[in-house]
Amino acid sequence: MSKALPQTAAANTDARPPSHLFYLSSLRRPLIDRAEGIYMWTQDGRRFIDGSSGPMVANIGHSNRNVLDAMKRQMDRATFAYRLHFENEPAEELARELAGKLPEGMDRIFFVSGGSEATESCIKLARQWAVATGQASRWKVITRFPSYHGGTLGSLSITGDDALAETFTPMMRVMPTVPAPTAWRDRDNLSMEQRGIRYADMLEEKILAEGPDSVVAFIMEPIGGAATAALVAPDSYYPRIREICDRYGILLIHDEVMCGAGRTGKFLGGDHWNCKPDIVALSKGLGSGYAPLGALAAPMRLVQPLLASGGFQHGHTYAGNPLACAAGLAVLGEMDRLDLIANAAAMGDVLMDGLKGLAKRFPFIADVRGKGLLTGAEMVADPETLRPIDQNKKATQRLLDLAYERGLIIYGRRVKGGVDGDNFMVAPPMIVTREQVGEIVSIIGDSLEVLAAELDLPVAGQG
Repeated sequence: MSKALPQTAAANTDARPPSHLFYLSSLRRPLIDRAEGIYMWTQDGRRFIDGSSGPMVANIGHSNRNVLDAMKRQMDRATFAYRLHFENEPAEELARELAGKLPEGMDRIFFVSGGSEATESCIKLARQWAVATGQASRWKVITRFPSYHGGTLGSLSITGDDALAETFTPMMRVMPTVPAPTAWRDRDNLSMEQRGIRYADMLEEKILAEGPDSVVAFIMEPIGGAATAALVAPDSYYPRIREICDRYGILLIHDEVMCGAGRTGKFLGGDHWNCKPDIVALSKGLGSGYAPLGALAAPMRLVQPLLASGGFQHGHTYAGNPLACAAGLAVLGEMDRLDLIANAAAMGDVLMDGLKGLAKRFPFIADVRGKGLLTGAEMVADPETLRPIDQNKKATQRLLDLAYERGLIIYGRRVKGGVDGDNFMVAPPMIVTREQVGEIVSIIGDSLEVLAAELDLPVAGQG
């Protein structure tokens, strides 16, 4: 006799019709009608500023006519061609264009449909390279804590986020971690340069503790994403990490899913430090929301051993999809035509100045950070001790809701392993203007004022 499944108190309480949003227990949002540029309109006529480009996706803005036209032309020809049956021109052209924007030699491109697929492809490439080159003992991928590299089991195993990973830990092999370089929080007598070296040296310590012959790669976001709210390490960190990886024959993987594709004022986040990785993961801004698209990029020296041993034992149905690649090719074209990387750098400076102004007005903003149009700010209860805001107050979600009520979408989640630490991220599309940045900062300021009053947080000139 079969055993009935256990029922919870909340079972069968959702009276909505069938919905793909079954996983949202309380959040309700209006129906989208259309989007253009940095703006989005709902069916009831409200207009929103997309101040986070969704989850840092819509890099070139919404409804770009040239991208839509390129997609329509491809739709009229072929929307799908399986990579084992045909090559397709959009994928080949996109690979060439992309390789031209990457560090020299990063010209072997594997297309996927999103960021989780991209990072998982990277670690599978690293492992297969190790096996193919007689280094089968190498399988561990060291990652940082906190960090986020995706939601599939493979990418989740290299994600340093207890809130996301805990339920699934028995189903996967969790990888070793080192602390993320949150040098701004440290209270010591070291310079930022010395702190950067210290955080990087923690990687060497971990490699030695795990056994160098067991470690195949180290994965990191050059500029932090959702898990660390645009965290930027001290400049000394990046070359030291490269040096340590080289010393032990370990591959350096840059997760550029969020910070890549021009958002930070350079095509890759790592380009700010001339830090060349061995493997790169890209997504989000590469397709800019027009089609699901991501990519792995690697040099031939890593790919050739796989080809000689039978090929890359990996793949997805929509890898190299011609419609998605046509969209990505058009996105890169618009990025060049409109000089959006330069605009991201210039408007990023304006945005950073605005956020720093808010930090002076609201001292519970303990840190403002980022590069270009990938910025973040961290909020605390006490700016002197950096004591976090009581998590029961849900400060981040409240701020997001206050901004949303005022027609602005920003992004945020808890940064200290996903269970503590409040922040918000501001990352508008790369087409944003100075005036639009000013409006974004003004709305955030109004929202912070309400938040401070509700949660009794310090405001300059009060107390």
